[in-house]
Amino acid sequence: MIFIKLNKENNSTYIYQQIYEELKKGILGQKMISNEKLPSKRNLAEQLNVSINSVSNAYEQLLAEGYIYTIERKGYYVENITEFINQQDTVKPNLPSDLKEHASHKEGWLSLSHMTADVSMFPFKEWLKCQNKAVKNHKQELSEIAHPQGPYIVRETIARMIALTRGVMCEPEQIVIGTGTQPLIRQLMDVQRNDTRVAIENPGYFRIYQLLKSMNYDVSPAPLDEKGININKVEEIDPNFLFITPSHQFPTGIIMPISRRIELLNWAALSNDRYIVEDDYDSEFKYGTDNIPSLQSLDRNQRVIYTGTFSKTLLPGFRISYMVLPPNLLRVYKKYYSSWIQGSNSFTLYTLHYFIKSEAYARHIKRMNHHYEMKRKNLIKQLRLRFQDGITIKNIPAGLHFLAEFKTERGYEEIEARAKQEQLEIYTIKRFMLKGVTEYNKLELVIGFASIQNEDINEAVDRLYRIMK
Repeated sequence: MIFIKLNKENNSTYIYQQIYEELKKGILGQKMISNEKLPSKRNLAEQLNVSINSVSNAYEQLLAEGYIYTIERKGYYVENITEFINQQDTVKPNLPSDLKEHASHKEGWLSLSHMTADVSMFPFKEWLKCQNKAVKNHKQELSEIAHPQGPYIVRETIARMIALTRGVMCEPEQIVIGTGTQPLIRQLMDVQRNDTRVAIENPGYFRIYQLLKSMNYDVSPAPLDEKGININKVEEIDPNFLFITPSHQFPTGIIMPISRRIELLNWAALSNDRYIVEDDYDSEFKYGTDNIPSLQSLDRNQRVIYTGTFSKTLLPGFRISYMVLPPNLLRVYKKYYSSWIQGSNSFTLYTLHYFIKSEAYARHIKRMNHHYEMKRKNLIKQLRLRFQDGITIKNIPAGLHFLAEFKTERGYEEIEARAKQEQLEIYTIKRFMLKGVTEYNKLELVIGFASIQNEDINEAVDRLYRIMK
C-alpha cells in the first residue's frame, strides 16, 4: 500500500497533480524501490477516494517524465533512477547574495544620462499604423525565419535612407541588422585572426573596449587631440581595426574635421589589413548646422565599416542597429554566418520599414532635433547661471550629451556617492577613461539631456550643485 496525503480542500492544485507530486517525491527519495509495481489505477483511486481519471493523469505524467514504466497487461512499475549525489532537502537552491538583483525603484529620481531618449515625444500612433501595415503585408514573412542579415526589404530601405542622410555608399546586401552595436561588433571580430591588433579612442566607448578585451584581442587605447583620435598614436600602434566616433566623439563631443578624416583614410589605404570601424551613434542630431557626412562617404578603398543605430532616434528598447560591411568582409561574414538566425524582431523591422518609407521617421527626426536643441539650450543656460565660473561647458552643438568640467575639491567616488543620495543619475568621465583618470581640483561629467523634462531641469541643476559644493 502507498501512503499518500491529499489536501482535497486545496483549490489551487488539482488532485492528479498532488498524486503526481507525492509519487515523484517517494521515487526520488528512494521510498519506492526500482521495479516495484504500483497499485492499479482502480485500486489507488479507491484507496485515495478519488476518480480513476485523477490517478490515470498522474501515472501518465510520471510515465512521460520517465519516473515509471509500464508493461502491457501487467501494470506500472518504478523506473530504475540514478540517485542524486549530495541531494538536498530543497529543490530550490539558495542564490548567493552577490548574485541577487533588486527591482529598481526610480521614483523621485532625475536623470542626466546620455543613454536614454525622450519617450514623451515618440509618435506611437504613427508607429502603430506602420505595425498594422506590417501585419497586413507580411503575414507569410512573419511566420518564417528571416534572412541572417535581416529582411532584404528592410535593408533596402535603410540603405536608401543612409545614402540620403549620411552619404553612405552601399548596397542592401552589405547591411547586417542586429540587436545592438555590441552584438554586431562581436560577430565582426569573431571571424578575425587571433593576432589582430585593435585601437580605440581614449576616452571612449567602454562597453566596446571591454568586449574586445574579453575576446582576447590586443586592444590599445589611443589618446585624443583637438581633432579627435591622435593620428600619430594610431600610426605608432599600427592596428588592424581602428574604432572611432568621428561625427560626435564619444564622450568628448569632438567633430572630426576633414583634414583628420583624410589622414585616417590615407593611413587605412596603405595596407590591405587595416579597417576603420565608424560608430555613427547619434549623428542625426545637429543644432544650427547641417549633418556632417559620414567617414564612409569619403572612403574610396573599402576600408570603412559603418555602424548605425535607431536607439537614439527611436527608443533604446527596440534594439535595432546595423553595420555596413565592405565586400571582402561581407564575403567572410557570409561564409561564417550563413546559418545564423537573425536576432532582431521581424515584426519590429517591417514596422520600421514602413515608418521610414512613409516619411514618419524623417518628420520625427526633424521634430526631435528642434525639441532637443531647445532643451539643450535651457539646460546649459541653467547650469551657467547656477555654477557661474565654477563650470566650463564644451558646447559642441551636436548629439544628445555634452561634456562639462566643474571646479570642485571632491573626487569621483565621492561625487558618485553624493549623486545617489540626491537621486540624480549622472556619469563621470571616469567611466569612459580606458586608461587612467586624473583627479585635481576639477571634475568632468558627461551630461545627457534626452530624458530630462524641461520642467525638471532647474531641480536637476540644483541637485547637481549640492553634489558638487
